[in-house]
Amino acid sequence: MVESRAAPPSVAGYIWAFASLTASPGARVHYDRRHTRGDRDISGLRKLFNRMIGCLHHGLGNRVRYDGSIAFPTQPEPVLAAAA
Repeated sequence: MVESRAAPPSVAGYIWAFASLTASPGARVHYDRRHTRGDRDISGLRKLFNRMIGCLHHGLGNRVRYDGSIAFPTQPEPVLAAAA
């Protein structure tokens, strides 16, 4: 008899993050931004999943509806000038 086990929550997180790359333009921009900064694919997905979990936690805790434009702004981040 083969024992069946449920997948760990992290596996579901990677699948959720991967699926959001095509469904959410903001999530795609966030992932691509992380990738250009040197994150590998799996690391970028993990950071995207952590961001999504943070948005879910905030929304449930504060009774705020999800807004993708707030969760993942697509505008580039401002570049800070170095102090002289």
